[in-house]
Amino acid sequence: MNFAEGEVLLINKPLTWTSFDVVNKLRYTITKKLGNRIKVGHAGTLDPLANGLLIICTGKMTKKIDEFTGMEKEYTGTFLLGATTATYDSEMEPDATFPTEHINAALLAKAQQKFMGVIEQMPPIYSAIKIDGKTAYAQARKGKEVEMKTRTIEIKEFELTRTELPEVDFRVVCSKGTYIRSLAFDFGKTLNSGAYLKALCRTKIGTFDLKNAMTVEECVAMINASEVPVAESKK
Repeated sequence: MNFAEGEVLLINKPLTWTSFDVVNKLRYTITKKLGNRIKVGHAGTLDPLANGLLIICTGKMTKKIDEFTGMEKEYTGTFLLGATTATYDSEMEPDATFPTEHINAALLAKAQQKFMGVIEQMPPIYSAIKIDGKTAYAQARKGKEVEMKTRTIEIKEFELTRTELPEVDFRVVCSKGTYIRSLAFDFGKTLNSGAYLKALCRTKIGTFDLKNAMTVEECVAMINASEVPVAESKK
């Protein structure tokens, strides 16, 4: 493999790892293999509580990161209805609870349709979006007021694949910049209840599929076993 000229590595990011944890692990492995440091980056952050497809680019292929990041994404996961959390996922304990007895198949279908197409979405305050040069989550964790702005996104496909209240499984195909945590929160409000994201897996980025991804351990083993061009290892 030629890591300096550029490789695209498909990784199944494990739960609790940050996207940068994966980058750092693979950068360290490649640097140790080559004896010199090269660029390594990821194309699209996944939250620590999410797993699934992460595209890692090395060397000259890091120039493609913006292109990969801009591709549409597919996610599957689970909403938990009847409660909300400050982070819109299970990182924090519920801060409020709501009734779910009124929720039925017709109401779920009506709510589902509301989020199809081009919509305005408010990102979570606990996100990596920068406000005045500082990440929103860093300010939120310090108890500071965080004023978020809506952004235009597109939900191309949104289906509910399992309903066992208070849990609802889903599959979503969406544009760059979509926060599935915000979709969970807004979905709960539309049901006159509450909801947060219990589980999330990114299954596709453009034409790249999770089915073709390696675990971090498999990728490390592949890098260590690969043949590196002599010229590359001397750069």
